[in-house]
Amino acid sequence: MKKNLFYISCLIFFITPVLIMVIKSVTTPWRSGIALDWTLRGWEVVFQDSRVIESMGTTLFIALAVALINLLAGVPIAKALSHRSFPLKNTLEVMLLLPLFLPIMAAAMGLHITMIRMGLANTWLGVTIVHLVPTIPYTIKVLKVGYDRIPQDMLGQGRMLKAGAWHAFRTIELPLLIPSIRSSIFLTVTISAGQYVLTAIIGGGSVLTMPIIYYPFLQSADDTVMAAFSIAFVLIPAAAIIIAEAVAMLVAGRSFMKRRSIL
Repeated sequence: MKKNLFYISCLIFFITPVLIMVIKSVTTPWRSGIALDWTLRGWEVVFQDSRVIESMGTTLFIALAVALINLLAGVPIAKALSHRSFPLKNTLEVMLLLPLFLPIMAAAMGLHITMIRMGLANTWLGVTIVHLVPTIPYTIKVLKVGYDRIPQDMLGQGRMLKAGAWHAFRTIELPLLIPSIRSSIFLTVTISAGQYVLTAIIGGGSVLTMPIIYYPFLQSADDTVMAAFSIAFVLIPAAAIIIAEAVAMLVAGRSFMKRRSIL
């Protein structure tokens, strides 16, 4: 019963809206009546702008870079918060979540001055760094929950068997963290790909990402064009997840495949 309810909910809240968006991207704006006029005009308008392909590549590259930095920083921090005891641990965890309560505009304006002084303004590296502000707190929180589900005795057995730090992480921790890592990458890529204010201020118009190209289209009342652009936008997180899954398979190897079959 619960499984059927889950599938029905997915159909109503996820699959149906996507199907409607896909249909709208290849039809003229809907009017009264059932007959639909099929057209590729929306996709033609979107890709007439040569900057769209460039912005998709730039957005995907920056989003993956942000996701990688998030994981490199988030894994050891999450492990320490979950499996270690030290003074002011709860205070530190709260402080790591404070960027979520900071207004984006305030963060952008404050960091812009720093980026100019460091020579990182109007560069993809500066945009990547500033995208860490709204993403790292989510990564730490998600990965901490993942580590909370890993018994410390299991990690202790690896140390007893003389497993090195990297070997223990690759064969024990990483396979068990796969669900949390997937969630973290999806959140990180989605948040990074959707950043307009941070990218516009730090990138200064020199770094073209999808939001920079997308928002001017909002002035258009053409539903067909907007639907086509929205579908193109969704392809970025999808591509990032596919790339992340491929990398995880290479790193974790058989352990990843076994964990995937269990899930």
